[in-house]
Amino acid sequence: MLAVVPHLLGFHPALSFVVIGAAGPRRQVELGFRYDLPDPPDATVAAEIADHAIGVLTERRISTVIGIGYGPGRLVTPVADALALVVRQHRLQLRELLRVENGRYWSYLCGNVNCCPPDGTPFDYPSNPVAAAMTVAGLAAYPDRAALVSTLAPVTGEAAQAIDRAIERACEREQALVGQAEREGHGNPLRFAINEGRRAVREAIARYRGGDAITDAGAFARLLVSLAHLPVRDDAWARMLPEHREAHLRLWADIVRRASGPWLPAPASLLAFTAWQSGDGTLANVALDRALAADPDYSMARLLRDILAAGVPPSQARLPMTPEEVEASYARTDSLPVPRKAPKAPAGQRRRPARKRQRGSPRPRGDSTG
Repeated sequence: MLAVVPHLLGFHPALSFVVIGAAGPRRQVELGFRYDLPDPPDATVAAEIADHAIGVLTERRISTVIGIGYGPGRLVTPVADALALVVRQHRLQLRELLRVENGRYWSYLCGNVNCCPPDGTPFDYPSNPVAAAMTVAGLAAYPDRAALVSTLAPVTGEAAQAIDRAIERACEREQALVGQAEREGHGNPLRFAINEGRRAVREAIARYRGGDAITDAGAFARLLVSLAHLPVRDDAWARMLPEHREAHLRLWADIVRRASGPWLPAPASLLAFTAWQSGDGTLANVALDRALAADPDYSMARLLRDILAAGVPPSQARLPMTPEEVEASYARTDSLPVPRKAPKAPAGQRRRPARKRQRGSPRPRGDSTG
């Protein structure tokens, strides 16, 4: 199990408490999720973590639970004790409860010093055949969460400057389309820009599904500006068929790396949805961190964050509407006035939310299902 956890989460945890849930006659792993350990230790926060965990486990009808704390005993033990209490109160089976630190593990359930010595039991993760098999299967584990976050790091230097220049041109192009629509009258003045945006999204999705990729700054800029419009974003959302999720992950990750400010929440939220759809809760949470840092009130990102915190399985990541239904739903509001200007950049006072879980609001990090 210690060899499996990094591959379930996508990275090697540290100063974390991981909860694994299994069910069925074969006790198959159904989900795994992670909490930051409260530091300094806090009994109230530990109880909140345990209560949140048991809510997720019972909602998913989990019968067998494994808890693993990564870090020193003074941080792990309060959370381990709280989890053990609520698991037993709900009559679930606590299969194992471990603490891991410096290549050794200790069991809170085993008192036999012959198999669980006081100085811990050493384990060798790199030589474990399970770890090797999962890596070969494509479930690699990053050294830590920061390494995973870096895979979505924004482009810099000339690449960033090229995107900025291309966005200016894309905004000018959009304003020209708005002006044309206003001169012609009849309905939403953004209708030409939205139609062009939908076409650009369709072409980008088809390109990535075909194994290709976008490299032109102008193409990225047109997508970023177009996705700021909800009809375009929702059209893209409705095209996220699960059988093409690997291609979609590449597409939205490529776009997110080139997005900033008001252009970031839409593609980051679409990446989060696709990552959740793929069972990669860690990537989904990383993408949502980016989206909510740019706009803490972005509704799609907030909705997905609540879904992930509740431990909803990827099987529920269904598409409620087809692209045609999305277009029809927005067509009914075509006569409503629409602002001409592009979205404003977030206010300077908006800071990136702290990565540590805030007291009183425990939520899992890196939720992933098997």
